[in-house]
Amino acid sequence: MNKKQKKMLVRIIVAAVLLIALSFVPVTGVLRFILYMIPYLIIGYDILMKAGKGIRNHQIFDENFLMAIATVGAIVLALYDQSGDYTEAIAVMLFYQVGELFQSYAVGKSRRNISELMDIRPDYANIENGGNLEQVDPDEVEIGTTIVVQPGEKVPIDGIVVEGTSSLNTSALTGESLPRDVSAGDEIISGCINMTGLLKIQTTKEFGESTVSKILDLVENASSRKSKSEDFIAKFARIYTPAVCIAALALALLPPLARILFMGLAPQWDTWIYRALTFLVISCPCALVISIPLSFFAGIGGASKAGVLVKGSNYLETLSQTKIVVFDKTGTLTQGVFEVNGIHHNTLENEKILEYAALAESASSHPISKSLQRAYGKEIDRSRVQDIQEISGNGVIAKVDGVEVAAGNTKLMDKLHIPYIDCHHVGTIIHMAIEGEYVGHILISDIIKPHAKGALEALKASGVRTTIMLTGDARKVADQVAKEVGVDEVHSELLPADKVEQVERIMEKKSAQEKLAFVGDGINDAPVLRRADIGIAMGAMGSDAAIEAADVVLMDDDPMKIAKAIRISRKCLGIVYQNIIFAIGVKLICLILGAFGIANMWLAIFADVGVMIIAVLNAIRALFVQKL
Repeated sequence: MNKKQKKMLVRIIVAAVLLIALSFVPVTGVLRFILYMIPYLIIGYDILMKAGKGIRNHQIFDENFLMAIATVGAIVLALYDQSGDYTEAIAVMLFYQVGELFQSYAVGKSRRNISELMDIRPDYANIENGGNLEQVDPDEVEIGTTIVVQPGEKVPIDGIVVEGTSSLNTSALTGESLPRDVSAGDEIISGCINMTGLLKIQTTKEFGESTVSKILDLVENASSRKSKSEDFIAKFARIYTPAVCIAALALALLPPLARILFMGLAPQWDTWIYRALTFLVISCPCALVISIPLSFFAGIGGASKAGVLVKGSNYLETLSQTKIVVFDKTGTLTQGVFEVNGIHHNTLENEKILEYAALAESASSHPISKSLQRAYGKEIDRSRVQDIQEISGNGVIAKVDGVEVAAGNTKLMDKLHIPYIDCHHVGTIIHMAIEGEYVGHILISDIIKPHAKGALEALKASGVRTTIMLTGDARKVADQVAKEVGVDEVHSELLPADKVEQVERIMEKKSAQEKLAFVGDGINDAPVLRRADIGIAMGAMGSDAAIEAADVVLMDDDPMKIAKAIRISRKCLGIVYQNIIFAIGVKLICLILGAFGIANMWLAIFADVGVMIIAVLNAIRALFVQKL
């Protein structure tokens, strides 16, 4: 408990003890009123002050106003009847504050749980200075600096391991407890915990652009993007509260007036005012106003724990309605780890063709370019390469040692009017031409992710109607991957703009209730991620542009997490709808009972505080997602 909660607990205990003690004190009249006002003011002074402030600021209709008017009204009725029974008014305020304390503790606990899950912000970075390690603020570390991460420390900034081997605990990022081994040359992301050996890392990003900073920013700002359910509740409360105040006023005035004017009976003002006050206590919308945002907050926290970052509760709501999932192929369903598997129909030596291809592609960050450079196996001298022209979706043309080299797919060969020989093997084919003459092609194959097929099956089991794969690869390659993983449709040989067109075409055919999710990881996927109803990016190896454009980020690039994210979102939305139906249903029943005089203030307390406690407890269930 924090100081504010402890202070409130003391007030509740003191007020409760005084209320019980006063029930044994035989006093009447003014002294009784004064004595009973002591526990009332101890427990309710802040509610009365907030209600007064709301009236001054012309923001009258909130739960503080309802509680203030109901309890003050009950005290006035006791004075009017000369009954001296102030217990009900104090009890209503007391139990309301108990509910508020419980709600404050529950919300605080869920926030602490999420803070603990996301406790990945590094406090310092180690820099070697004169043989000694110096701790500096991560914000002060520049790109290209070599930092030292000792066993047990957090990796503060993204970079590349230049020395050492170790195992990393990535559970705070991915939700998985399985350690990841790294050694010299491996990329490493911030937020991991170094478990065994000492690592020297050359930073590739500033702290503000590192993975850990972006994750924290996403989680901290997620609550600013409201869902339709939250917007509905906010609008509902703005209309509902003044409506019930007017209804309570009508309940207090109209029946007595009707008894006088039309029935010739005594008005019974005290009976109907008491019913109106009970009506006000019952009508307090705390359960809805508190539990709905808390449900989404807990859902986002639970998803973060599972390695799924959702950028806002509106995206959590959209994700729950996903019926169509469209995948990019490379880096999403496949590992994006390409390997050169052969050089065919070559008129030059294999090594020479690889050298030309690696140099021509040296300016590209595409996985295929990286695989060519790995296969070449020698240091790339970029001074040998000039006039690089990268043609999106086709390939590259460059001058290597003054010789024009064209490396790309069949579209590039057709564009240059160079006859080529088709490859009968399945894979990505890089056709090579030197000075306009065809010299052979390089066969490159990607590796399907181990969980890709299971991920597609899990999506179907989660209620996804259609799965589609879009890729720029050749039809043969795309068809083979699609067959192995089990997608329903496949569209191949697409440029980035073609992927957007395909997604738009699919979105035109679907119903408004069905949502389309696109899953990708590359820079060229950013436009499609933005265009889809919900964009899902692979966060561990995905490009910054894709992560920025996406609404949901998978921290370990495992496609199995897509189905889990959908299940988490549906659990969260289920809890939201349960709370809405339960809270409104119970209140409507109690309001009717209160209007007819069947419900008294004690039932009103249950309708308000009891429903709120049950709804908050239900909302916290959204945090627990491990078994989904």
